[in-house]
Amino acid sequence: MIDSGGNGADLLAYSRPPEGHVSHSRLERVLRSGRFAVTAELNPPDSADAADVYEAAQPLGEVADAINATDASGANCHMSSIGICALLTRAGYSPVYQISCRDRNRIAIQGDVLGAAALGVSTVLCLTGDGVGAGDQPGAKPVFDFDSLTLLRTIRTMRDKGVFLSGRKITRPPQLFLGAAENPCIQPYEWRPDRLIKKIDAGAEFIQTNYIFDIPLFEKFMARVRDEGAEKRVFIIAGVGPLASAKAARWMRSNVPGIHVPDQIIARMEGAENPSDEGKKICIELMQQLRGIEGVAGVHIMAYRREHLVSSIILESGVLSGRRPAKRR
Repeated sequence: MIDSGGNGADLLAYSRPPEGHVSHSRLERVLRSGRFAVTAELNPPDSADAADVYEAAQPLGEVADAINATDASGANCHMSSIGICALLTRAGYSPVYQISCRDRNRIAIQGDVLGAAALGVSTVLCLTGDGVGAGDQPGAKPVFDFDSLTLLRTIRTMRDKGVFLSGRKITRPPQLFLGAAENPCIQPYEWRPDRLIKKIDAGAEFIQTNYIFDIPLFEKFMARVRDEGAEKRVFIIAGVGPLASAKAARWMRSNVPGIHVPDQIIARMEGAENPSDEGKKICIELMQQLRGIEGVAGVHIMAYRREHLVSSIILESGVLSGRRPAKRR
């Protein structure tokens, strides 16, 4: 993990948490201090062996302020997010507990939130979730008792008012840093900043975006965000990841909603002698460009089955210049 040692960034207007709020979230501390944050996504194993989690986490923990534990992303079954978070917390990592509304109702979700907080989890990402038809078990029954907005409001109510949705008192409320996801590159583009503001109003304190490959399109989104003053109300962490090949880039563009891979990037991948190295180089360039956009508070690395590349990508990008590795138990 990376220490919050200075890189000279100015403190943001929203550098202080709400009164009485103590989440103990490392990600929150880094963001509120004005440092440029780095988070990374752990691809969950199809395994009941804790060693598989630690093997995947090790290269991420060297450079990331927090590690996302996905919750059956793509509607595919893997080790649970709460289980991975418990293992990561035990090992001294700082996890982001992802909650999808697809699979559990409000009773189960509220109970899971308390359980996760008791295990030491301090950062939560609220997601609506992919439909079951996207996964490998399309016959599963979807729940969607909540969407991401109602999930944010529910956890904020538990945290700030100390009660369940029923109104029953919580003896020790969870102290959590709340986040949500956003997809700036999905049409209609002009609606995306409005959707972001709704999530902020619902309780989101940080935002992680989907993959950003189209910088001009993302800059237009950020310009609208700044026009609304939203960048002063939430920390925006832009999503990036290394492409493995031109074929993979085309597949993402055609099959993953909201991900736009420009033609020039695909052309670069096609013309590369080593597509994997070129994908890594493109990712580094994108990170450097994103850091220069006003209102971007960090980057989120998603390297599906390629965690071994994350450390070198982050270090070579220079986005953590001036920060020093933190000691981890």
